[in-house]
Amino acid sequence: MRLDPEFWRGRRVLLTGHAGFKGTWLAAWLVELGAEVTGFGHPPRWTPSLFELAGLDHKIGALSGDVRDRAALVAAVAAAEPEIVLHLAGKPIVFDALEDPIGTLETNLMGTVNLLEAVRRSASVRAVVVVTSDKCYREPHQACRENDPLGGDEPYAASKACAEIAVHAWRTTYLPARNGIGVATARAGNVIGGGDWSAHRLVPDLVRAFAAGRQPVLRRPGAIRPWQHVLDALGGYLMLAEALVRDPARFAGAWNFGPAPGGEWTVAEIAAAVSRRLGAGGWQVEQGPVPAEAALLRLSCERANRRLGWRAQLSTSEAVEWTVDGYRQLLETGNADWLLDQLRRYRARIEAPQPRPVSAPARPRLEVRHDLYSSG
Repeated sequence: MRLDPEFWRGRRVLLTGHAGFKGTWLAAWLVELGAEVTGFGHPPRWTPSLFELAGLDHKIGALSGDVRDRAALVAAVAAAEPEIVLHLAGKPIVFDALEDPIGTLETNLMGTVNLLEAVRRSASVRAVVVVTSDKCYREPHQACRENDPLGGDEPYAASKACAEIAVHAWRTTYLPARNGIGVATARAGNVIGGGDWSAHRLVPDLVRAFAAGRQPVLRRPGAIRPWQHVLDALGGYLMLAEALVRDPARFAGAWNFGPAPGGEWTVAEIAAAVSRRLGAGGWQVEQGPVPAEAALLRLSCERANRRLGWRAQLSTSEAVEWTVDGYRQLLETGNADWLLDQLRRYRARIEAPQPRPVSAPARPRLEVRHDLYSSG
């Protein structure tokens, strides 16, 4: 797995959702690569934000706007004249989608359509990567492949499946590879990393509770998810963008990015690993009914492994260690120097002549076990 720094040096990139969790990490990586980055989206949601602590508000150009505003997106693309568009903006929380299904569809579906329409009006764009979700699959009980049926039993999953269908339609009808543009979607697993403070996400909820001396509450301790560090997912997006510019016909389409086989852990196993790394205590199981969610999510990344040469570089246990260490330094020092340190460590790993193979991670030993389909 290698990125070409020369490819990115001076490359004009439009990054939507630049001030979000994944957007912040990706903006930092693009700046390190020497790209000319323009962000589009809402200001940071937290104060102080990781985006500001990392000094990114002074390192990239930022345009404030909402992806539901088509005219604003058209103007942003026209002003930035990007060669590459990385679309991360969206409503990413399942619980929020349950409370606001219409807003979720407006943002995740129509926001994507608005972006594609803005790209249609641009003569500069050569590659578009639209980030969706592993939850776009109709039957997630197996290791899902890119050609598996799409669907969604709740609004968030439905919004991502709809976005996938819209991208396919626009790519086929308006933005074909024969016109010199590559359009792809990226479906990543559950991403973790230091600096995410989103509500209703496992690791941020754990860190907040442990930092406050409280016992966190787990909704579904037995649910299995494809956990991965944010840098592994973002590395996939960047490799895909490079490939789309070089050969749009070959690399247009959908791509999974997830952990190596064996990297799917239960919620309880992640909680145990975070607790142990922080030296904290245990947790409680939420009592009563909880919203319906898939008990098992698993991705097949064979396509990305074989055709892009992409592989997750951090085992799940390493992903937890890097994540918790980032939170600890953020809480103790109030700065984000560690973000750049981790980014450079990761780059050194993937740019090594012979990257070390990733073996299946050792699972943490748990004192309690929960049934996979438990309502807790």
